[in-house]
Amino acid sequence: MEKLPERLQTPISTAELERRWAAVRAAMEREKIDALLMQNNNDYMGGYVKYFTDLPATNGYPLTVVFPRDDLMTMVSQGPFGGASNPAASGDGTRRGVKQWLTTPSFVSCNYTANYDAELAAKGLEPYAGGTIGLVCTAGMSFALVDYLQKGRFSNTRFVDATDVVDNIRVIKSAEEQDLIRRTAAMQDGAMRAAFAAVEPGLRDRDIAAIAQCYSQRHGSENGIYLCASMPTDQPAQFSQRHYQNRVIQKGDTLALLVEDSGPGGMYTELGRSCVVGKASDEIKEEFAFALEARKFNLGLLKPGAACKDIFAAYNDFMRKNGRPEEKRLHCHGQGYDLVERPLIRSDEPMKIEEDMNIVVHPTYIRGHVLSWVCDNYLIGANGPGERLHRFPEAITEL
Repeated sequence: MEKLPERLQTPISTAELERRWAAVRAAMEREKIDALLMQNNNDYMGGYVKYFTDLPATNGYPLTVVFPRDDLMTMVSQGPFGGASNPAASGDGTRRGVKQWLTTPSFVSCNYTANYDAELAAKGLEPYAGGTIGLVCTAGMSFALVDYLQKGRFSNTRFVDATDVVDNIRVIKSAEEQDLIRRTAAMQDGAMRAAFAAVEPGLRDRDIAAIAQCYSQRHGSENGIYLCASMPTDQPAQFSQRHYQNRVIQKGDTLALLVEDSGPGGMYTELGRSCVVGKASDEIKEEFAFALEARKFNLGLLKPGAACKDIFAAYNDFMRKNGRPEEKRLHCHGQGYDLVERPLIRSDEPMKIEEDMNIVVHPTYIRGHVLSWVCDNYLIGANGPGERLHRFPEAITEL
């Protein structure tokens, strides 16, 4: 068995990384792209650098990766001025596939450092000046990075958007990735059980979210969000981030909790349920039963080859016909190293459903006095969604 540094938490195997690199390089060859450039600064929706390096971008610090078609990678990260090493030559098992690791103490909050990362990225891109450089997820990289390159040494270089080149590969989950996804779902089942077991009048919403977070981190989670909101039976509210989790839980309240975190290895799933501090009303039970029906209807549409815009249109038609609000944001989407990953089940998504995608379905709406929802993950099989990955009961928990 491959032995990697013990400080790494659930590292991806080198064989899996090599599979990804080979698939991307074959696509680069077809598209005549000499090198890819990517940059992320968080591990919520910054999974591109993680996909190539098995290292997360964190804390708002830029992590920049140059991925050549014909050579090992260059990585630029937070660190001292002048930091430079060759991990491949030194046998560094942490930065696999990297021949040049450069560091700089740049900070996005200090604008005068904006070009520091770009200057180092240019060193990795130097052999490809005058060629074709593919930008991966321009929405996730700084303007300063691309502006510096295009106006300087690479003004004669062709820049193309290569996001689809990578997305079309990474949305299909390998056997190793699927195993990690299942482990994440199991971890979230435990986090939800621990959180609901602790709910009692007098605690604040943030206390329940903290219990879910603690359980997850003790069972291998790398990052994530924990949205929580308690509400009186006649005052439905959306679950929210920590800034909005100050309310004190009262007897008779409904509490909604979303555990959307990455598990061992960094793959995301998400689990969402509600509990009642007492007995659930008939209205709550009725709307939860409908949420299950809405999810079942949506799952029936997730067949390989199905167009996302068609699924979205059919889902909203189902909601209208049943007197429920249409989806105006996002009720179903892919997940992987990003908590929201393509495909989005929405009218603006050109991608189609494919086998071995990791898809979460979470119909959510407010009707009458009830916030109604249910949230679970599925892997797409040859004929559509397989079994539900989460095992937490499909029910309103009464405490």
